[in-house]
Amino acid sequence: MAIESINKIYGFQGRLTQSFPSQILFDITEVCNLECIHCPHPDFKKSNNFTNAFLDINLHNKLIDEVAKYGEGITQYIRYASNGEPLVHPKVFEMISYTKNKTVTPVTLTTNGVTMSAKRMEKLILSNIDCIDISIDAYSEDIYKKVRVGGDLSVTRKNVLNLIDYIKKNNKKTKVVVSFVENQINSHEIESFDNFWKKAGADYVVIRRMHSCSGAKIEFAALKRKNNESSPRRPCLYPWERIVLTPTGDLAFCPSDWVHGSVICNYKDNTVKDVWDGVFYKKLREAHLKNNYKNHAFCGQCPDWESTRWPNEGRSYADMMMEFEF
Repeated sequence: MAIESINKIYGFQGRLTQSFPSQILFDITEVCNLECIHCPHPDFKKSNNFTNAFLDINLHNKLIDEVAKYGEGITQYIRYASNGEPLVHPKVFEMISYTKNKTVTPVTLTTNGVTMSAKRMEKLILSNIDCIDISIDAYSEDIYKKVRVGGDLSVTRKNVLNLIDYIKKNNKKTKVVVSFVENQINSHEIESFDNFWKKAGADYVVIRRMHSCSGAKIEFAALKRKNNESSPRRPCLYPWERIVLTPTGDLAFCPSDWVHGSVICNYKDNTVKDVWDGVFYKKLREAHLKNNYKNHAFCGQCPDWESTRWPNEGRSYADMMMEFEF
């Protein structure tokens, strides 16, 4: 298929725009307080790639200023997520408050909910955050301990139930999402998990397919590569959709990069506006369209391209966010 035809299928379309990213991701710390079995973090923190970094709030604010200037009506949402636990950052509430005061773009936080005490939960809600996504991954305490190592489901569940109750009693608009990454240990609990949280009042229950974290989960990545052998590779969505500001202050194109393989440049001396429509992204997108990763080895080894959903290929997290009325 000619690249012009491929570009019509997988290029900028619908919510995807060439002028500015439709999603801005803040990975504000490399630190996490759990050791989940589907996550590379337990190995990551023992590797030379781990820096124990916390994002400089000045760089955070610089990017929010860019969103306010260039992204209004283009950027669908700003997300605090990725490779660490955002709530361990000492200035996370200050960051979110700055974002909500500076831009009308919806803001969502992904957290494991462990440290979301009543006081911290109230600070989150009073910041006017639009959505809180809590990763739980289990229905029973026994499975939770096996999947989310170091956590206590009774604590996390209570925190989330208190959050839902607080929002309802105070007539707040914040949406509550609970999520579940399916794996061999917990797959039998999906129905019970879904029923429990829908009945409890969660606005949405997300059941996520397990992925290899861009190749970081080595054995699972090998299995996916084998399974993908019979399917022609298509472009990954991410180079057309999102950009990440990492804890070390770098701009990156992949939200599940554990080896700094997707770093584009340091943000201090650059802008997202220029980078998004710059040479690097153009060459990266061309590599995906031509299925030629000679100069993009990180993408070449990643089997998770098949897990991303283009606007014309079914539902994604972005669709959920678009459907919420903020």
